[in-house]
Amino acid sequence: MSSHTDSRESDFYNIKLSQRRSNSCVNYIIAKGIPKDKIIAKGYGETRLINNCSNGFGCTEEEHQLNRRTELKILLPDSQWEQE
Repeated sequence: MSSHTDSRESDFYNIKLSQRRSNSCVNYIIAKGIPKDKIIAKGYGETRLINNCSNGFGCTEEEHQLNRRTELKILLPDSQWEQE
């Protein structure tokens, strides 16, 4: 589970914010029955923007919104890849 922010706050604040977002999503998934040891939460702050809306770059609210996201990646054990 990886969470991201836009660039409008400090780098430090955005890392902390994205980690809190990621932890919140993990807690939700755990509450739905997924074992905690199967999930990793990582906050990336503004280090992985999907557009050019970095510090000092003028962007619209909609452009900033694209960077505020949480991504869920499902990883399979290596043995399952070998069977396919």
